[in-house]
Amino acid sequence: MGVRPPQANDDEEPEIIAFGIAALDEYLEQGNVTFPATDEELRRALGDPDIPYDAKGHTISFGSALERAGRERFENRQQFMNALHPVFEAERERTNNSFVGRVRSLLPF
Repeated sequence: MGVRPPQANDDEEPEIIAFGIAALDEYLEQGNVTFPATDEELRRALGDPDIPYDAKGHTISFGSALERAGRERFENRQQFMNALHPVFEAERERTNNSFVGRVRSLLPF
């Protein structure tokens, strides 16, 4: 496999795509969330944004991810992230195992 070298005149930083827990962390920073927090407090602080769960841009709504985490209270940020991480992983796995996901994995683009 080869990687194309950077362009000589390109001084811009490459765009970083945040997804899953990293994307959720950005929303937490913007929402000024403090812990301990209940699921309702988190919904009020963050709203219901669509959180990307993979690099391809597939998303899950925050409310849906929170419901699937199955908890009503989070004592700290780490506990919150640990509860939602499996939700994002399950979505990523579900998407990759779909027929369309399998076909996309075979294509070079």
